[in-house]
Amino acid sequence: MRSSQRLSLVFASAGGTWPHDDWPAPDDPFVSSVLRVSPPYRGLRDTTADVVVLRCEDPEVTFPGLLTALRAREVPVLVVSPRQDTEAVLDVFRAGAGYLVEGDHCGQMLSSAAMAAAVGHTYLSPSAAAALREGARRMAATDDAMERLRALLSPREQQIMELLSTGLGAQQIGQRLRLSEKTVRNNLSNIYAKLDARSGTDAVLRWLGATPVLRT
Repeated sequence: MRSSQRLSLVFASAGGTWPHDDWPAPDDPFVSSVLRVSPPYRGLRDTTADVVVLRCEDPEVTFPGLLTALRAREVPVLVVSPRQDTEAVLDVFRAGAGYLVEGDHCGQMLSSAAMAAAVGHTYLSPSAAAALREGARRMAATDDAMERLRALLSPREQQIMELLSTGLGAQQIGQRLRLSEKTVRNNLSNIYAKLDARSGTDAVLRWLGATPVLRT
């Protein structure tokens, strides 16, 4: 999907009310259409949507069912849930989906999260990012493997990874570091190669020590 295009979304609701009745607005510059579905999410296997937004009370129960409904369809997913504990956030993030804690985001952030998901970035709201980092600290390697991994990156690349692990996207990182978005994305490509990471999600998990570190 080109960044200039508006998105086609699927809202998958698994109980509870959607927290933003005013989003997306009819004139939303990022969203063109919305399809609403309920469990068991029939039709998701054939969806042509750019992003699926799952609203649920308990992602540990509901999220696997959504992935089953999607089958092999590689559609980016955003989870919106009131749960903000490390276990819930980490399980969703490890599966490659974004996570927004209810009450921790506004409509504009939802649009940003959907756009980020559509171009391959896994988005986290601030509380979700904090939960992930806390869990990663508890799970981090006890030897010097993490230090060796981090030493593979230049100081600039380390700055970018720190910001990426807080849930920021390439554009936001560029604004923070006064770099162009293209420069940030080029740095990210180099980082993924150095960390032997398949994606931004994998890179963040390795950076935080929440996934096994390759020993050299």
